[in-house]
Amino acid sequence: MSEQDAGPGEWPVVVRVPVEPVEAAMEADARDAAARHSGLAVRGPLFGVAAQDRDGGRRWRVVVEVTHGCPQQARDALNSLLWFQAKDEAQNREERRALLAAVARLEKEPVDELTVLGTRYRVVRAEEYAAVDEHGAIETPRPTDPEPLTPDWNPGSRSPRVDDGLVLDPDAPLSPLQAAERVALRPLAYSGARFPDAVLADSARAVESHPDVLLMPAGFLIVERSGDGPWLPGSSLHTTAHGARRTLDFALIWMEPRTRGLISYDADRTVDARRPPVGTTGKAAAELKEYAEAADRLRTGRCDQVEARGTVYRIGRSRRLLRWGPDGPEGPRPSDVASQAPAVLHPPLDEDGTVHFDQPAGDDPTS
Repeated sequence: MSEQDAGPGEWPVVVRVPVEPVEAAMEADARDAAARHSGLAVRGPLFGVAAQDRDGGRRWRVVVEVTHGCPQQARDALNSLLWFQAKDEAQNREERRALLAAVARLEKEPVDELTVLGTRYRVVRAEEYAAVDEHGAIETPRPTDPEPLTPDWNPGSRSPRVDDGLVLDPDAPLSPLQAAERVALRPLAYSGARFPDAVLADSARAVESHPDVLLMPAGFLIVERSGDGPWLPGSSLHTTAHGARRTLDFALIWMEPRTRGLISYDADRTVDARRPPVGTTGKAAAELKEYAEAADRLRTGRCDQVEARGTVYRIGRSRRLLRWGPDGPEGPRPSDVASQAPAVLHPPLDEDGTVHFDQPAGDDPTS
């Protein structure tokens, strides 16, 4: 039986038993996490772009991080990627012409797949989800998740980019728990009256058209809850838990005080909850102190949850899965909504690599 003929329960998975100490510790960690968090909370789709080279086999590589909230945002990111390739990397006019032709299409059409200079680009769709415990609390980082040796709390520091250099390989060997999770999530589909009929139909159809799933590396984000309300996302995805903690630290000492009127937006940028405005007293001083103390607790070891002003802030462990079919990763579904239309994003660029800033965007510099 060929892979194209295989059913959802028959797609092969290569399992490799961990033998190295680090791998064994990660597997034990995953086993403990699965026992504590037996439920799933599905947030919804994220979009990015993957590329398949002519000799890449079944492997695809992520070229636009799979973190965008709608398909058009991923298309726009691909537009920029190809435009800058034409500007900075094209070796001759022929290559630049091919890249600019692709950019021109992306400026006018909601293109989900195209081939340029032997590389096949596809807008891909991932499902974001998180493990939850019996009380609905979202999983926090695991002890074996990557952490920097020396934590850097400078808000201006750059973190590794999500999905940077990530290769999507459905044939890569998995640990026993990874394989079990992959097989268990193959039938995952939306259900319930809160979803429109078109969304439910597309989800059911995807299980048949893309019967396998590929699990992407874990990401980390801030989730927050006020009172007995639901957990809500409070940040974008980060590659490491520390990156999310650093973002939360900045939010607690700088952003929240300004959002809540405790510090003026016109104040010097160095003023924050740890260094409040001169003369701050009374209730404002007490609230700023509470934010500063919460941020200080966050810097104590690997702290993943703090509370301030009635809101609980947690570092959540987020997962993403790509549905996978005989022709590779799933693209956008007809029911996926785009928040904007295709548009011209960059100034005209001619075949010699000259940017024409003096011409209106969308004009052909060769005419």
